[in-house]
Amino acid sequence: MASSFRLSVVTPEREVLALEAKFVALPAYDGEMGILAQRAPLLAKLGAGMLRVEEASGAKRSLFIAGGFAQMVDDKLTLLTEEALEPEKLTAERAKAGLAEAEKLPNRSEAENARREAAFARARALGRLAR
Repeated sequence: MASSFRLSVVTPEREVLALEAKFVALPAYDGEMGILAQRAPLLAKLGAGMLRVEEASGAKRSLFIAGGFAQMVDDKLTLLTEEALEPEKLTAERAKAGLAEAEKLPNRSEAENARREAAFARARALGRLAR
């Protein structure tokens, strides 16, 4: 029985992470979700928050991710996300700038409101996790 699985984190620009993992905790849209090897197929909407990874070697790492989708098929977990940041890049200044940008977004339609709410959620998550 396999005790690890392949993890791939991809942004529109590049593949940010590719490794063998024992455990992954990801920020789903409606709460945190834990993933282990041999999990049933899964498709989940991602929220904004910290992705925590325990590698097959035992090493631990984390990334801030903001939205997207997670898919688990055949012991391969793929996360497609708009943004993936190392924890040391999370700052209160970045969170404040994100809130200011969200404030400026238009709010005249349902689609614009959804984009604005996602921007606020991202900025609030950054603020909670900033060192």
